[in-house]
Amino acid sequence: MLKLVHNAGFFSCCSIRIFNIISYFTEHKSLPKEIDCSGLFNLYKINKSTDITCDFFILDKLKHDEHILDNIIYEKHIHIDKWNFQFDNYKNVDYKSILPFVNKYFSPSQQIIDIRDDLILKYNIDVNNCIAIYYRGTDKQNETEIDCFDSYYNKLIEIIEKEPNKHIQILIQSDSAQFLDFMKEKCVNKNIIIVTENSTTYSNNGIHYQKNGKENYMDIQTLYSTFLIISKCKYIICSSGNCSIWIMYYRGHCYNTYQNLNKKWL
Repeated sequence: MLKLVHNAGFFSCCSIRIFNIISYFTEHKSLPKEIDCSGLFNLYKINKSTDITCDFFILDKLKHDEHILDNIIYEKHIHIDKWNFQFDNYKNVDYKSILPFVNKYFSPSQQIIDIRDDLILKYNIDVNNCIAIYYRGTDKQNETEIDCFDSYYNKLIEIIEKEPNKHIQILIQSDSAQFLDFMKEKCVNKNIIIVTENSTTYSNNGIHYQKNGKENYMDIQTLYSTFLIISKCKYIICSSGNCSIWIMYYRGHCYNTYQNLNKKWL
């Protein structure tokens, strides 16, 4: 049995989960028979002893896709670090090797799919005609350098000026209320979408550390669903972190993605 323990944000736990699964696979040349995830996602639980993994992911879902094998075959050592490339250049990630594990162990549950679809319908989101901006603020400044708001706005304008469809949607997601206020003021005449169900804060503390398990459990369902939408947008402007690398995994690549890492655009 592979037993996992990690007490941090939701996508930090996802990074630990996939790291340990792939590390086991490269060492044993086979997949673990059983994975105990009861020690993960503790910030999102009412009862700390429960395993809520299946609330978010379809466990060991059989794929009927010719490109995805349910039984992943060992072919080579797969490079993956503990923090899942969150502070690396996303263009250098070995998506081809990692995506089968994402599809096998992290396919969203029907509950999450339903929330995603409801949000798309409510906000009339056309992912093929949408620029998504994800800005991770609050306590992320303790881990990496965070660029100024203007830098993100300027990158947005750069994309808009090159985009032939001048009515393109702009989906903005951030935990920072200041960032949303800034973007709403700057983009007053543009087609802005903000999923108001997602929580924000004016403080520098991570939102998941400000709320209880029940509140976090409800919040993360909407945020995870929003990230699934962002992953399919025509363009993505994002900061660097666990949330962003998981957006890339669900995207399956980093084409048309503009990543800000330590105040530089990659």
